[in-house]
Amino acid sequence: MTDRIELSACTSILVGKKASLDGATYISRNEDRLVAIHPKRFLVQPAVTGRKEVYTSPYNGLTVPLPEKGYRYTSTPNGDESDGPNEEDGFNEKNVGESATESVYANERVLAYDPFIKSGLAEDSMTTLVLPFIDSARDGVRYLGELVKKYGSAEGNGVQFNDADEVWYMEIVTGHQWVAVRIPDDCYAVAANQIAIEEIDFNDPDNYMWADGIQEFVANNQLNPDADRWNFRHIFGTNTEKDHHYNTPRVWFAQRYLNPEIEQDPESPELPFIRKASRKISVEDIQYILKSHYNETKYDPLGHGSEHDKKTYRAISLSRTANSHILQMRDSKTNGAAGVQWISFGVPSFCPHVPFFTNANDTDESYRNLPKTMSLDSAYWLYEALAMVVEAHYAEFIQADLDYQKELAQWARIKIREVDQRAQNLAGADLTNYLTKQNHEIATHYNQATKKLLADLTMQGAELSKLTFKMDPNL
Repeated sequence: MTDRIELSACTSILVGKKASLDGATYISRNEDRLVAIHPKRFLVQPAVTGRKEVYTSPYNGLTVPLPEKGYRYTSTPNGDESDGPNEEDGFNEKNVGESATESVYANERVLAYDPFIKSGLAEDSMTTLVLPFIDSARDGVRYLGELVKKYGSAEGNGVQFNDADEVWYMEIVTGHQWVAVRIPDDCYAVAANQIAIEEIDFNDPDNYMWADGIQEFVANNQLNPDADRWNFRHIFGTNTEKDHHYNTPRVWFAQRYLNPEIEQDPESPELPFIRKASRKISVEDIQYILKSHYNETKYDPLGHGSEHDKKTYRAISLSRTANSHILQMRDSKTNGAAGVQWISFGVPSFCPHVPFFTNANDTDESYRNLPKTMSLDSAYWLYEALAMVVEAHYAEFIQADLDYQKELAQWARIKIREVDQRAQNLAGADLTNYLTKQNHEIATHYNQATKKLLADLTMQGAELSKLTFKMDPNL
């Protein structure tokens, strides 16, 4: 399973409804891959009834009979599904969101007693086998836990769930052991490829869930290094040099942004998983973190620090980020347009998060269709092209790119407010059709703005060529 672990090195941010500016719950993640070009699509998978089908993973042969009924849901699968669908993230028609997965790593002690199951549940199948069949965030943890119990896990994964009321984070760390924590309503949490969950209160099932027998597993195999507490991170996690440079600094930067009053060591193994921010958290704050690369610190690889400092820590936004997503669930009891899935293809630092209403029955052609070679009619290729052009002349182009992203973010807020007002008077199929049409309009607006910027930057870039010569008039 080493290849799978190396392929998925992500950063996740979760926000409770009382911690957010608008009262929505949020789960979000940068899906990072091994290669810079990893094409993705954005689809709506239809609801099914009366199905008699068995799912088989192309990646590892996991075989699971599918329920006869499944909800409609959105997803961002790989363009090439020969290694599994890897649907990654989306909302179902019950307004339940899932983001899967954040790769996490267990230590050799616990894996010795409960190794991974090669044909068990892996990231490639996680969204496909869970999201269509759950009715709440809590139910997502329960349902996934039952799958792990029955089939085992092929790798270490952190999985996020949200609905209008709750946000849950679940860490599956060995072949069968897992825990999950409900993020408090007034808090946020950040995970970055390291086991993050800390102490578990086994007397509080309303806010914690866990694999059957996990306490006995730890006790019988003498795995708890602490004398007076049960800390999941200490028991199952790692604390290595790689963690200090690859993982914990990303958590440090996100917490530094949301809690600037707190000073912490970017390499500390004890950075808390859950915090209360010093202010309400907006969707723009989440976007900023997902787009970040240690901005305004000496560690910024695009900044002015020393070459050593710029290469010390792994940034949040990378050239190999295949898809950056934010799943925003507002008050679904009163708003039929409550679910918004923000999607950013290309390098997040340079590309906008595009909002799509998830109560829809299809997606825009530019997100559905994915040519094997570059085409600016494809959203994935369009944003990859923009990112490469901006980074190629970063000093000259970054301000124009930031202005473009700001203008689109402002436009998105206006558009969402207008759609919310119109949606109040619609229901059922009329509402779904309306929101689907609005998604097409949103995609068109963003695509046109991006093509215009790309054309402008191409024209400006031609003047920056080093293959320029002007004769000295004095010669």
